[in-house]
Amino acid sequence: MRLLPTRDQHDLAAVCRSLLAEDHSAPAWWQTLAKSGVLGLTIEEPYGGSGGELTDLAVFCLEAGRARCPLTVHSTLQAVLAIDWLGGPEARQVWLPALVAGTARGTAALWNPRDAAALTPTVRAVKAADGWLLSGVADFVPDADTADLIVTAAQSDGQTMGFVVPVAAVAVRPLALMGGHHAFTITFDDVLVDDARRVLGGRAGLAERDMRRVANAASALLCLDLVGVGEAVLQRTVDYTKMRGQFGRPIASFQAVQHLVADMHIALSAARLAAHSAAFWLGRGETATRETAIARMHAAAVKQITLDAHQLHGGMGYVVDTDLHLFSERARVLATLGGGADVAATWLDAEMDWSGGQ
Repeated sequence: MRLLPTRDQHDLAAVCRSLLAEDHSAPAWWQTLAKSGVLGLTIEEPYGGSGGELTDLAVFCLEAGRARCPLTVHSTLQAVLAIDWLGGPEARQVWLPALVAGTARGTAALWNPRDAAALTPTVRAVKAADGWLLSGVADFVPDADTADLIVTAAQSDGQTMGFVVPVAAVAVRPLALMGGHHAFTITFDDVLVDDARRVLGGRAGLAERDMRRVANAASALLCLDLVGVGEAVLQRTVDYTKMRGQFGRPIASFQAVQHLVADMHIALSAARLAAHSAAFWLGRGETATRETAIARMHAAAVKQITLDAHQLHGGMGYVVDTDLHLFSERARVLATLGGGADVAATWLDAEMDWSGGQ
């Protein structure tokens, strides 16, 4: 694994930063994003992608956090990865081109939003004469209000199946969450799936290892978004402490301020390296649960970094006009989705072999 970004990754980061500097609320922005190839960075060319690696997508996700890119991008990317990694050639041929081209948006409900390691579906699938009937409830499904399809898992006769379901076929109820995050409760009420191209896993169902890899990839990419949030906040804080004066000199000259900024930088560097490590191994086909757990635990520090930034901004840090609160709210949400540092510690504990006679 390379610890330093390549020249190509530097160039990609510059392109992404320029793209994400545009107005995210503009109606044409989603198509601009799709035309840039971001949604298909890891997808093979026959399915509309550019055949890149997960480490390329990691570069984008870090820049997405820095620019506070709408989280609906993450939701679609999760659907893309799930179909690509869990579906067969036919499913990939049908669904990926539309998602990559931006003509459709997606989301995923494949793991417990409180613990991404919990993969037991809350939806049941019953074999019917003309397909499958899905019944059950999925909680905290992100961005279901703007998605065209949802990739979900369902339990059927002791095995786990995957399904690509049109959002129009399910009941969607919004949930009130902090930071304006868009999450929903999805109810499946005997939803009929009568197209084999919407079924992921085939007769053997979905392997737990493959599902865990998708969940870990989603967690790792959100960790990189958190790193981007931390980088933006740290730079704002450094700039502000150089500008703000007390007792006739910039507060950046005070040792206490320097120590706090140094702690922020150290924590952020560890989070960056850990998240890139997880993306590297996931991109090479590994489940990388250990690396993802470590990345998740380090990324949780970004929430504290945003709180320290508020403190160093003084009263200005608590004025909404500065929009610093938007970064801290994003950090709180992303540090919670799929499990926080305490939950990630249980993933690491489960991966470690404590039977060495110690």
